[in-house]
Amino acid sequence: MHVLVVGGSGFIGSTLCRELKGRGHEVTALSRSPSSDDLPAGVNKVMGNVREYGSIKEAFEGQDVVYNLVALSPLFKPSGGDEMHDLIHRQGTEHVVRAAEKHDVDHLVQMSALGADPDGPTAYIRSKGEAEEIVTESVLDYTIFRPSVVFGDGGEFVSFTKLLAPPYVSALPGGGKTRFQPIWVGDLVPMLVDAVESDEHVGQTYEIGGPDKLTLAEIARLIHESDGRSTTVVPVPMGLAKIGLTLGGAIPGFPMGKDQYRSLQFDNVTDDNDVDAFGVGTGELTTLRAYLNGQAGDAGAGATAATSG
Repeated sequence: MHVLVVGGSGFIGSTLCRELKGRGHEVTALSRSPSSDDLPAGVNKVMGNVREYGSIKEAFEGQDVVYNLVALSPLFKPSGGDEMHDLIHRQGTEHVVRAAEKHDVDHLVQMSALGADPDGPTAYIRSKGEAEEIVTESVLDYTIFRPSVVFGDGGEFVSFTKLLAPPYVSALPGGGKTRFQPIWVGDLVPMLVDAVESDEHVGQTYEIGGPDKLTLAEIARLIHESDGRSTTVVPVPMGLAKIGLTLGGAIPGFPMGKDQYRSLQFDNVTDDNDVDAFGVGTGELTTLRAYLNGQAGDAGAGATAATSG
């Protein structure tokens, strides 16, 4: 198949391009800076910005499958303010869908997020929900993925946690009780490819998480433990955290703001992990502890005793 990966030079996109190429597909990566060294040999590269329809539309010609991976991080305050979520997620998806429909693309895979909801509590979640509506209301065959946080080489989840929860003493909003279900990029990407190689995944929305549901405090301890350090979590009342992140968000260059505070008020875990739709058991997935210990890809390795659900 001819496959276009919108956002192909990013963290997930570059791994996806490698997997697609390895399975024999003709792959094109579209991004604002397509010269990334992370892309494997043989992947075509085109330049485009999802905010500008005219810059991307021609890349869709002759494509059988399109992945829309372009997204802002929910972990950090976007440069340009929260309205950037609407511009990138909603408007960007409108442009991707429009181009895919114009060129009769057979299948669109949309990368969404757990909890995506047009009426959700954060700008990120709302814009992801609005993007899903655009996809489901289109004439395209589609598959939607809603992953929890994704970790791996080149990802930002581990570095974000180190920033939010430094070693030795970590002052965390609410004591770091917010739960996440981190999934390794090397486990997620094969599912993304499987989704376009079988018609059974058309029209489906999948919630995807890793093998463990961990609190932010547990994640911080695992990360620092892998560096040979420890950390003591000091709870910060949520009201005080709101004030701190709201004030900090008004400072140019400060990495977090009100949206990040709101995101820490609800868990980022699946109700029913849909990995079994791809013939995968949770025990086969790489734990965060295994990844941190250099055992990524070893099924069931390093199962953590810090699982909270």
